[in-house]
Amino acid sequence: MRILVVTVVHHPEDARILHREIATLTRRGHRVVYAAPFAARRVAPRPGVEGVDLPRAVGRDRRAALRAARALLTARGPEADVVLLHDPELLLALPGTLRRWRQGGRAPVTVWDVHEDTAAALTMKRWLPAALRPPLRVAVRAAERLAERHVRLLLAEDAYRERFRGPHPVVPNLPLVPPSPPPPPGTDRIVYLGHLSRARGAFDLIEAARALGPEVRVEAIGAADPEVRGALTEADRAGVLHWHGYLPNDRALALLRGALAGLSLLHDQPNYRHSRPTKVVEYMAHGVPVVTTPNPLAAALVNRHRCGLVVPYGDPVAAAEAVRRLRADAGLRRGTAGRGRAAALAELDWAERGAEFADVLEGWAEEAGLDAGGGVRRGPVPVASGN
Repeated sequence: MRILVVTVVHHPEDARILHREIATLTRRGHRVVYAAPFAARRVAPRPGVEGVDLPRAVGRDRRAALRAARALLTARGPEADVVLLHDPELLLALPGTLRRWRQGGRAPVTVWDVHEDTAAALTMKRWLPAALRPPLRVAVRAAERLAERHVRLLLAEDAYRERFRGPHPVVPNLPLVPPSPPPPPGTDRIVYLGHLSRARGAFDLIEAARALGPEVRVEAIGAADPEVRGALTEADRAGVLHWHGYLPNDRALALLRGALAGLSLLHDQPNYRHSRPTKVVEYMAHGVPVVTTPNPLAAALVNRHRCGLVVPYGDPVAAAEAVRRLRADAGLRRGTAGRGRAAALAELDWAERGAEFADVLEGWAEEAGLDAGGGVRRGPVPVASGN
């Protein structure tokens, strides 16, 4: 198949988009065009994938990115068999585009990959005036129901099903579990992997590092929101922690090996209550004990598999104490690491679910009149319905 993947919000090296979904599709032999904000993020397309640069949608400055995405979809959409969209903003570019595709007689199967609870996420957008958040949440829910009538949906969490009327396949955001056993967890280094923001516990991470002192090195791996960058930079300069900034997925994951613990310090926010933090599963997959706040899905994983410790929301001292407990107890440290990795291998491996993702796209293409194996169309391809 010819597949056009589009994002104006996510980093072009986003693990779900590039390292899981696109990698799975290219291994199946499909041809992928990847449109993303490469220049804005100062990265180049990976070999084997045709890259198209788009402006980045950030804060209130989204019009240029949406105009560019609409132009791209108009021009390149009819060349594709499947268009895979990764941002709810891109739904705004579809109404006129779908009409032009129909008029031209060549409409691809259009898929929205639903990564998050968009309406709940609006409550955390500090650039959005508070008075606008309630009406926008209502508008987002209405837009989601409208999208369900015109495009196919892939959901990243089972809990997202309740937002939609019809059934839609769930493709969880799982990591690739390394096949070779990792080294045992050490005693002198802990890691945080993922985007850094106030709501994701960036300030708590800094205070936990202060509480731990120089005996335990704290490594933060990920890009950061503007409001926490200054504090992270200052903490890095003072030797409180080491902030790597954004790293490509393969380099970031390599830093997990042998860590004493992996931290997930999410605050209690609506957008997080129904989402499983990918970092928690990545820690488990790499044999790293987990220290997490009681985010429902993260705590459920940790308690079910006994692969770490749960600490209260907004309590960096408790997080530091949990790290000390793991450091002092070799049996606890190695037992949590081993049980977490075993659970990841058995239940949480993209190697298993990635095939289901590709099967779904190929099945939809075949329903629309495309032989996904041979690329032969059997007739006009309608715009896919979500129902």
